[in-house]
Amino acid sequence: MKLRYFIPMFVAALTLMVSCSEDFDPTYLSEVKVSQSFVSLPANGGSVEIELKAKDSWTITDIPEWLSVAPAQGGAGDSKVIVTAGPATDTQTGYFTINCAGKTQRVDIIQMTKKADLPISTCAEVIAGDDGKTFKVRGTVTRIANTVYGNWYLQDETGEVYIYGTLDKSGMDGQNNSIAAWGLEVGDIVTVEGPKTTYNGTVELVNVTVVNIEKSLIKVDSLDIANNTLPLEGGDFKAVLQNKGNGISVIIPDEAKSWLHVTGVDIKGTTSIVSFHADENAGGDRATTITFTTTSGGKVYSSEAAVTQFGAILEVPVADFLAAEVGDTQYRMTGVITELYESDKQGKSFYIQDYSGKALVYRAEGFIEAGAKVGDIVTVVGKRGAYKDNPQMVSGTFESLNYAVTAVSIAEFLTKEDSKNTYYMVTGTVKDLLSSAGKENDYGNLHITDGTNELYVYGCYPGYGATGDARKGFIKAAGIEEGDLLTVIGYKDTYNGLVELCGGIYFSHEKAK
Repeated sequence: MKLRYFIPMFVAALTLMVSCSEDFDPTYLSEVKVSQSFVSLPANGGSVEIELKAKDSWTITDIPEWLSVAPAQGGAGDSKVIVTAGPATDTQTGYFTINCAGKTQRVDIIQMTKKADLPISTCAEVIAGDDGKTFKVRGTVTRIANTVYGNWYLQDETGEVYIYGTLDKSGMDGQNNSIAAWGLEVGDIVTVEGPKTTYNGTVELVNVTVVNIEKSLIKVDSLDIANNTLPLEGGDFKAVLQNKGNGISVIIPDEAKSWLHVTGVDIKGTTSIVSFHADENAGGDRATTITFTTTSGGKVYSSEAAVTQFGAILEVPVADFLAAEVGDTQYRMTGVITELYESDKQGKSFYIQDYSGKALVYRAEGFIEAGAKVGDIVTVVGKRGAYKDNPQMVSGTFESLNYAVTAVSIAEFLTKEDSKNTYYMVTGTVKDLLSSAGKENDYGNLHITDGTNELYVYGCYPGYGATGDARKGFIKAAGIEEGDLLTVIGYKDTYNGLVELCGGIYFSHEKAK
């Protein structure tokens, strides 16, 4: 069973904050874990045993009338729950919920009977149909998203449907590489049958049975560029196709027509060579998908080739990254790690903050190896992505650990050597909001104390990278007052005998009680 269905969408929305539903580690909730959250029962009835681990007492609710679940309650520790259904004449679907420590784990149930000979529906009819209903639909494979589980897109003249999971030839699902087993390729015309669901607004047919495959008459054999990726400076390349249809059409999406051009088509028998030119890329990374079509017997057959072109990496403050569109453009950001993203079980995700804002960096390669921690000043590179409309950096790389920041007390800071390349994190109570000359100021010059020792902070700015007017007025805007507990990052310097924490980067503060 594919991982996403271990955590149904309603439970995920209410109880989990994860960034990628399909690659989430299936450990379920910390309060209650089940050995499986999708149960399939035979048409003639039967039972399935579910192992349950709970940190507190639990109860089971929302049990369908045609199902029995025993026991329906229990205590902390390991338990076994038996799910039983009698014989069924029609396919039945439902779910029950396990409630533990204020959290809810949903378990989905299906009892599948013999399939009826369904009529062919259009994609539009599937989209408008009821969730849980089984449809048979015929269309063209436009894109393959996951070869292991068999996730792909099917399109006809009325719309497009996402196929989430394809059963293999023996009717089994799971990590079965069903795409290779069926020999499915982009451009094939395929008839499938399966139940409809809607996940985060996406209409899907789940765990479909392949009824028929009509192989495409056109196929892309190769592109003469490594990894289908063009250099920043652009250049020429060729696509070699095998075509058994009548003629060939090349379709470049509108958004790529300004930089990607067809320069020639050479047809020799069933082999066609299409030549292209890509312009130099002055922006960030960009990508497109070229479609090749042919016709035969009134039918249109197609094949596709994805092309990426490297671009410049745009160095931006966090606010500009958050305001950018989701896409392939590469961005570089520098800031302070404010916290780790605990929902990422791989331990590669964290939040980065500069003077302009804070962003989630999701699974940056090299982060663990760098040994970076909360408070460190780092640089990351990646693409602007989003999860449920929440922006995040994806496909990222942990580029550098600029400064490893050491947390010290005020007393310890006062003993350190002066160095503009060594950063410390210091916490103290705001004694006053005055400069060393005793004057109010716009730059956040202030004194903090631990009750015994006092430290002069020469500038407390909204975050890393603040310059010019961006450094002004932060103390007032943040509502920092005398008596508040302030944590700030900076380096040690001495001026006219006065020890100073300079280049102060705001980290956090707590209001005085």
